Amino acid sequence: MREVYYDVETQKSAQEVGGWHNVHLMLVALAVTWSKEDGFQHWRESQVKDLIRYLSSFDRVISFNGDRFDAKVLGYYGDVSEINRKSLDLAVVLKRNLGHRIGLHAIAQATLGTGKSADGLTSLRWWKEGKVELIASYCEHDVQVLVDIFRFARGNGYLRYLDLSGNERITYLKL
Repeated sequence: MREVYYDVETQKSAQEVGGWHNVHLMLVALAVTWSKEDGFQHWRESQVKDLIRYLSSFDRVISFNGDRFDAKVLGYYGDVSEINRKSLDLAVVLKRNLGHRIGLHAIAQATLGTGKSADGLTSLRWWKEGKVELIASYCEHDVQVLVDIFRFARGNGYLRYLDLSGNERITYLKL
């Protein structure tokens, strides 16, 4: 099965587009993909239609919160129905297992001993400052973390995470 991992960073915040119900208006600043065949690739806004075709060509499209965010942002530029159909969103899987949402940082910290290198608000600031190379580095790091988390879960059958009190917990899952 051919798999691709991806993450999207945006040009605008929810506040700038009138709320979270307008995610599709946030516009792509930069996206990063990783596949076994192609390694890391960076995609600018002018390449989003190619990105949609690329993601759609895989058997499985893996993300963290891609169903609620990344795919909706991409949907502004074209048909993402194939991406949605092939989606494996780790945030959705974990919410189903745990009964609540959890952030990528809480999983990465407990499972891998590493966290995210920045956050979406920092990425937005970098966009406004024209620091696209920093966005690329941050986004690539998040994709690498996602790949490493999936490898761990597949090899071990579980993930560790930090609960709201900062205690380490385990959830069992098959990916």
